[in-house]
Amino acid sequence: MRDATSPAKAALRVFVDVPLRAGQTLTLPAGASRHVQVLRAQPGGAVMLFNGSAALEWPARIVHMGRSSVDVQLGDAVAVDRELDVAVTLALGVPANDRMDGLIEKAGELGAAAIQPLLCERSVVRLGEARAEAKQRHWRGVAAAASEQCGRTRVTEVRPVRSLQAWLGEAGSAASPGTDFGARRIVLSLGAAAGAPAEALADRLRAVVVLSGPEGGLTAAEERAAVESGFMAVGLGTRVLRADTAPLAILAWIALQRAGAEP
Repeated sequence: MRDATSPAKAALRVFVDVPLRAGQTLTLPAGASRHVQVLRAQPGGAVMLFNGSAALEWPARIVHMGRSSVDVQLGDAVAVDRELDVAVTLALGVPANDRMDGLIEKAGELGAAAIQPLLCERSVVRLGEARAEAKQRHWRGVAAAASEQCGRTRVTEVRPVRSLQAWLGEAGSAASPGTDFGARRIVLSLGAAAGAPAEALADRLRAVVVLSGPEGGLTAAEERAAVESGFMAVGLGTRVLRADTAPLAILAWIALQRAGAEP
């Protein structure tokens, strides 16, 4: 096993949600095969595989190109470390139109550990169960593509769509899966009493949950419920940021602060 800190620029990076091992000859899953073919890769060409389950990537060589399948042979795994040292979950009211796609893409590039889509009182988007599941599958694909592009070996987890009320209702249950309520919790607020990010996130934290509203923001009642669930109100300055800008701004701030901190 070798070590690497920067993503290999020459090799096409491909996410595959299957177990990987050195020396293996693997037929890529259908989606990954199409991705390689669309980019006109050829037999003998190099690809870099990762499966999101470890801080590893596998250099591989294309050994066969079929009409609808691609076979590769894996080399030795390469150990990498390109993740933030704090697990950041963005819990946010789903923005309208296609803004959620761009948010997930950029959040993945910035190193978000997870995204919790929420439906709030002011949400423009309304999703039935079937449509919510289809959106989640699509958003997971966007997250995987972001990791392929930026060199991460992890893929941002996109969780099932929840109502804000139901999600906050689990705040008292530390054992409840997928809530991160053991982490430092902040809610982005336009309130005059909101603190600064540096005050709320001054400690060397291992996990942070950022709650942000949809278009129009959280209602006063929703923000109050969040504070009662242990969230600290944090402001991002005097300008009003869009629903898909605010969570990315705080994520970028956290990432840059951690990048400049001493180990």
